[in-house]
Amino acid sequence: MAYHLEGRLLEVCNCKVLCPCWIGEDPDFGTCDTIVAWHFDKGKIEGVDVAGTTIALIAHVPGNILQGNWRAAVYLSDNATPAQEEAILNVYTGKLGGPVADLVKLVGEVVSVERAPITFDVQGGKGTLKIGDAGYAELEPYQGAMGGTTTLSNTVFSTVPGAPVFVGKSPRYRSKNEKLGIDLDMKNHNALQSTFAFDA
Repeated sequence: MAYHLEGRLLEVCNCKVLCPCWIGEDPDFGTCDTIVAWHFDKGKIEGVDVAGTTIALIAHVPGNILQGNWRAAVYLSDNATPAQEEAILNVYTGKLGGPVADLVKLVGEVVSVERAPITFDVQGGKGTLKIGDAGYAELEPYQGAMGGTTTLSNTVFSTVPGAPVFVGKSPRYRSKNEKLGIDLDMKNHNALQSTFAFDA
């Protein structure tokens, strides 16, 4: 097995609540500026333990998310060792195949790869994400009538069949990357959080 990865996925963007991309529809405003982050709670890549590290993309999506051609800046948490960095980038460049390779095919251009202090403190749709000076998001989940967190299931972007996708909004969402032409400071737009388990 090339890799086994488990953890939490976070996606915030400039779409309204709820982001249509998760069901395969076009972004609310025609294009989408997003942050997608994967935090590894546990996992190994070709024998390298990567637990506790995070990889994130700040990306511009020019249309329907499934049509690809994303332009993305890649950020890797600065607590990663050189061996962990190499292993994670091997997965997220598609070199090791599997479900992540299918996902990264949507990225048409990587404008930069850099290390940054990343704080990923999100559980059950609530918490914060910070990527150095480039990205920041707060998350608040929606609550159901019985008090539980509102969730989606069986979405086109579900990374684990049956895994809940926590539906929320971002009281504050900031994102800045000159190479992508992104400079956002927004309130109360889309935020979604889920879990993942990738095997290849």
